[in-house]
Amino acid sequence: MSSSRPYLLRALYDWIVDNGATPQILVDALADELQVPENVLSGNKIVLNISPGAVRDLDMDNEYVSFVARFSGVSQGVIVPVEAVLAVYARENGQGMMFPESDHPDDRDDAATASPVDGAGPRPVSGPSQAKRGTEEGDSGDGPDDDPEGRGAERKGRPNLKVIK
Repeated sequence: MSSSRPYLLRALYDWIVDNGATPQILVDALADELQVPENVLSGNKIVLNISPGAVRDLDMDNEYVSFVARFSGVSQGVIVPVEAVLAVYARENGQGMMFPESDHPDDRDDAATASPVDGAGPRPVSGPSQAKRGTEEGDSGDGPDDDPEGRGAERKGRPNLKVIK
């Protein structure tokens, strides 16, 4: 079967927008075919706001998410391979879903035994993300790169993503 990631990504995007929230995607910044401005990359992951008010010409097909957005006041095209999307969630409350490194059976070493039941499938998330990048007040600069296992250590006064089982 084909990957469920693009279908879930589109469905969750629609759900987040329909509920008046801001959809964001967490992207593997090391993906081969990723095309984002170099000046916004500061680690192994990047958070992109894909809300209708922040981007134009948004297209989410089965292979790529593409859009035009402004970075430092300059409109630039962005192309994200769907397989590089690690999570989609609402900025306001963190509601959304994390995806496994690869959900395509041909890309997994344990394809014969993996199933969503044993943790290989997408995981819902809840709570605002600590993966935001930027210079928000109180931002310590810590992000997903500081937590290589993606467990999101608890921080006093700063919410984080939580896996719901």
